Amino acid sequence: MPSQAQLQWSRLRVGITVIVATITLIVLIFLMSSTSSIFTRQIHLRSYFDNAEGLRVGAPVRLQGVDIGNVVRIIVNPSKPLTPVEVTLKVNTRYHDFLRKDSTAQLSTAGVLGETYVDINSSEAKQGPAEEGDILPSSNQPDIKDVVRASQTSLQNVDVLVRRLDRIVAAIEQGQGTVGKLINDPSMFNRLNAILSEVQQMVNEIHAGKGSVGKLIMDDELYNKANASVDKLNKIIDEMNQGQGTIGKFLKDPTLYDNANKTVAKANALMDEVNQGKGALGKIAKDEEFARKLDKTVTNLETLTTNMNEGKGSMGKLFVDPSLYNNSDKMLVETRSLVQAIRENPKKYLTIHFKIF
Repeated sequence: MPSQAQLQWSRLRVGITVIVATITLIVLIFLMSSTSSIFTRQIHLRSYFDNAEGLRVGAPVRLQGVDIGNVVRIIVNPSKPLTPVEVTLKVNTRYHDFLRKDSTAQLSTAGVLGETYVDINSSEAKQGPAEEGDILPSSNQPDIKDVVRASQTSLQNVDVLVRRLDRIVAAIEQGQGTVGKLINDPSMFNRLNAILSEVQQMVNEIHAGKGSVGKLIMDDELYNKANASVDKLNKIIDEMNQGQGTIGKFLKDPTLYDNANKTVAKANALMDEVNQGKGALGKIAKDEEFARKLDKTVTNLETLTTNMNEGKGSMGKLFVDPSLYNNSDKMLVETRSLVQAIRENPKKYLTIHFKIF
């Protein structure tokens, strides 16, 4: 039978084993559940917000959605009137290379009714890694209150729209307006029914081949004529592709292109000669002396025309003086009278005398 000392020693060993196992279990649970680690260095960062929005001490701090620390202090700093809420964050440096000095911190909510946490975004950060005591810039994210506040105007508009729609439906039920009469007035239904009957009768006549539209749709002659026209058109196109006919030669005969090319070349050569002052056209276009002579000639012609219109000179009197016209007219009248007298009595004027020596 074991002694009393042996029993006490056995109890002591069991107690020590239980204590060691308990401490080991606690440490393992702490290491597995906590975002901090005894093997990772931790730093403190700060950020300022205009409203805490229900943030509490111990709330998680997440970097791109990954837990990296906790909120350790929340105070109101009077020296920051626009963003008085100072939040101190304790984060580990496991993601030190991705946690930057210009990373933005914002207050987010896990779901609609979840707790508020600090979300750090480094997607647009360009500065170096964050260090102890750095202040991260903050950005506000609309919460559920802001969404509700912004939706109040929309809800009011929807309410106004519903009221208007209710008035419209009430007016329709009372038979007011076009839609109301259309729904409640039986005469409108009868008219629509008559119109539908006429349309149905028209469709039946068209299907039977009656009328112009019926013949156009049901008669095969139109299709045959269209088919024949298409065949003729295809034949013409084939002849054109083969170079037959005037249009075919126009499209296929290279002589037309050659002649046109030669004509353009000759025109270009002619224009070059004109630009160089060669030939009659070139001299007309380039010779300044000829231009002066031409201008002088035009001026003289203008002066001559003016003098003629004013009756100056022989030509002017010839065009302007009416006496020439009167004398000419008088001479024509006398000549006509003389010819008529000769026809009436030719012996008087046409007498032949013969003399014999």
